[in-house]
Amino acid sequence: MLSFAYMVTFDDSRSDTRIADLRAREEEQVIQMTAPKLGFEYINLQGYTINPEAIAAIPEEKAKEAEIVGFELHRNTLSVAAKNPSNPKTQALLQTLEGRRYTLLVYMCSQASLEYAWKRYADVTSSTAEKKGVFEISAADIQRLTTEIKQVEDVPRILMDIRTANKSRRISETLELIFAGGLALGASDIHIEPEDSGIRLRYRFDGVLHDVADLESYIFNRMISRLKLLSGMVLNSRAEAQDGRFTFNTGEREVEVRSSVIPGALGESIVMRLLDPTVASFSLDRIKLNKHIEAALLRELKKPNGLVITTGPTGSGKTTALYAYLQQVHHEGVKIITIENPVEYKLEGIVQTQTGDDYTFASGLRAILRQDPDVIMIGEIRDREVAETAIHAAQTGHLVFSTLHTNSAVGGFPRLIDLGIDPRVMGTAINIIMGQRLVRVLCEDCKAPEAATSEDAQLIQYIMSKHPHPVPVPPSITLYRPVGCPVCGGTGFKGRVGIFEGIIMDEAVEEVVIRDPREHVILEAARPQGIPTMLEDGIEKVLHGMTSMKELERVIELPYHLATNPTLPVQQNVPGSDIVSDDDFLKHVV
Repeated sequence: MLSFAYMVTFDDSRSDTRIADLRAREEEQVIQMTAPKLGFEYINLQGYTINPEAIAAIPEEKAKEAEIVGFELHRNTLSVAAKNPSNPKTQALLQTLEGRRYTLLVYMCSQASLEYAWKRYADVTSSTAEKKGVFEISAADIQRLTTEIKQVEDVPRILMDIRTANKSRRISETLELIFAGGLALGASDIHIEPEDSGIRLRYRFDGVLHDVADLESYIFNRMISRLKLLSGMVLNSRAEAQDGRFTFNTGEREVEVRSSVIPGALGESIVMRLLDPTVASFSLDRIKLNKHIEAALLRELKKPNGLVITTGPTGSGKTTALYAYLQQVHHEGVKIITIENPVEYKLEGIVQTQTGDDYTFASGLRAILRQDPDVIMIGEIRDREVAETAIHAAQTGHLVFSTLHTNSAVGGFPRLIDLGIDPRVMGTAINIIMGQRLVRVLCEDCKAPEAATSEDAQLIQYIMSKHPHPVPVPPSITLYRPVGCPVCGGTGFKGRVGIFEGIIMDEAVEEVVIRDPREHVILEAARPQGIPTMLEDGIEKVLHGMTSMKELERVIELPYHLATNPTLPVQQNVPGSDIVSDDDFLKHVV
């Protein structure tokens, strides 16, 4: 009888791999739970691209010896990840980095994260290494893309090309395209928003949001993480709003980006404001005041003291106007200090400060007054304490500039009373309150003439009949409409211009502010000053072909009902005529 013995063999490789994966996941979970208990943020570097400058900040041998790695560097702020920050070798290396004047942000990570990051040393040390696995905004790429992008449609076209590229470089190239597109098209803000159907990229230029492209969901989370790292935000905090900022170099200039992240049902959305110093122009000539408002404002700016307030909703150009006022009064022998939230543009020769946790508008303003300034700029009057201090400063020999969130110039007076300011002291403190909005300017290369409709003609005739300095209106009125061409990116508009109004604090206005501070009463008392309202200024710019009637109506309500029936009482939501409702204010805020 024959018998056969069979030897059974087992393949242990799959089992070993599963055990290793389980151990790696367990280590990640342990580190993630331990980090906050020890006072550190947890980070998982696997799958994230690493800043090569941060890698190079720590020599490879020392990084491995101390079980640490640098993964992000913004100016002198170095973000590092360590397996055990309490390790004596890690502590010694951290002290060395602080001695090199780095501001350190220390995170905890797993061994797997360290080993993933250490592989990036090959990219840094190899002279032939390509740009892979690292995030850097290449100045050369930005310059190339900005010259290639002529209109909005170019961005999704280039994005399709990037989608076929190497995945390890896709995030960096996509971000470079997003920023280059924003710069090339003159965007003020970049919006990245998750939706049910995908990730929407939008640009705001000339005050209006435009859909640009749909981004891949595949890279969205990594992109948000990269932008949060750059902005100095907490990576793992996804349930609260965060703000930050960073800069990138285009080869010709540095562009600062102010970023804001908020949580949502479908994920975090981010908005980035591009603060490009080359497009900032702060002079009265550039903001195009009409000559009547400009003459009145210049008289008030020449005074050695008093309060100059500009009003309007978010995005109406208030900060730009304040900077223009500062430049107008800035000359040798004048000490100017600002307190802002945040400082958007640096002005040469002016001391600019920024609010923080322990430096509020109120406490900062009190500190500024001890610095012996001649001119003070307060970013915004938000509460009673700031309002009272600003009034006091204006009464004690300082020229003070600030803003209020009201719908019109005349609305500034009751707003200050609501904040607790005694109307009897306003006459000695306030010089002028300005109101403003921004309208888009028609593209000179493609705007088309058209005859005004009977309704528009009737409204223009009515407004000009109330204008303190009316513009001649011909029997046949020619207006202009947007068309769209390559020069304006197909929008029909290129740039924006302000429409303004102002009320000077003279004896007549002071008397009604004390006696009866309703807006239409104050407005009636101010009419002899001969300063056009925003509505009148806007209609004048329409007649001059600078903007269109529809664009003006987008920004302020046009009182067609008054033009057709002048006997009707003035409605409350006509800007510059009476109180503007909150609903009317909110519908213009995006």
